[in-house]
Amino acid sequence: MKKIKRLEAILKEMDSVLVAFSGGLDSYFLLKISRDVLGEKVLAVTATSQTYPQEELSFSKKIARDLGVRHKIIKTQEFKDENFIKNPINRCYFCKRELFGSLKKLAKKEKLKFVLDASNVTDKSDFRPGSLAKKEFSVRSPLEEAGFTKGDIRKLSKKLGLLTWDKPSLACLASRIPYGAKISQATLKQINSAEKFLRDLGFKQVRLRHYQGMCRIEVEKNKIPLLIKYRQRIVEKLKNIGYNYITIDLEGYRTGSMNEVLLGHSNIKK
Repeated sequence: MKKIKRLEAILKEMDSVLVAFSGGLDSYFLLKISRDVLGEKVLAVTATSQTYPQEELSFSKKIARDLGVRHKIIKTQEFKDENFIKNPINRCYFCKRELFGSLKKLAKKEKLKFVLDASNVTDKSDFRPGSLAKKEFSVRSPLEEAGFTKGDIRKLSKKLGLLTWDKPSLACLASRIPYGAKISQATLKQINSAEKFLRDLGFKQVRLRHYQGMCRIEVEKNKIPLLIKYRQRIVEKLKNIGYNYITIDLEGYRTGSMNEVLLGHSNIKK
């Protein structure tokens, strides 16, 4: 496949890399190809904080261990930045600035030439202010540079036998909160608990959008009847977690649903 050859050439030219590794579909694929091309000159780094689903950390450790890649865990400090807490429309910029700044320092310490993230062509269709932080810290996105879409990555991950080929998309828990509503550690914990409960019920792809005492649940359209089936259990659990009103989004799961109004705004560019 031409895109694979292009990706391998990009990585070979880089010579040594630090890969921002969440354990998700895209970053696993990037880490696998990076290791195949560069061998020991690859470092996987997983960030942990209140903004990430906590159960993902153990999965990331397992994947890195299975690949035989050196792996470090860092703790990011988003809550030290008032701009992040205020949750403006460019919140993602402040989050990524914290992450990429930390990764850049570590790459310099480890004498690695490039910091990589796993953004791909499909990601460009959503509102992603974090891309500005990428430019500021000269973070490279070789999957995007090589022309990979999310579909390409799933298809090739399956062919390569990667565990994540059908893994649902992940996103920062802060993305569940409407812009302008302050972010607190308690709120992120509440969202994480609710989503974990829903995943444990069998909903692989799920988002719980948080509106203080109300939540809006997004699952794949064909899974909406299952939400109805488990209605009583879901209502009881989520009320116990702290939600007074529990709603279902009849449009189903889609990435960036919190951005749908913003994308129609003349001041917002995709």
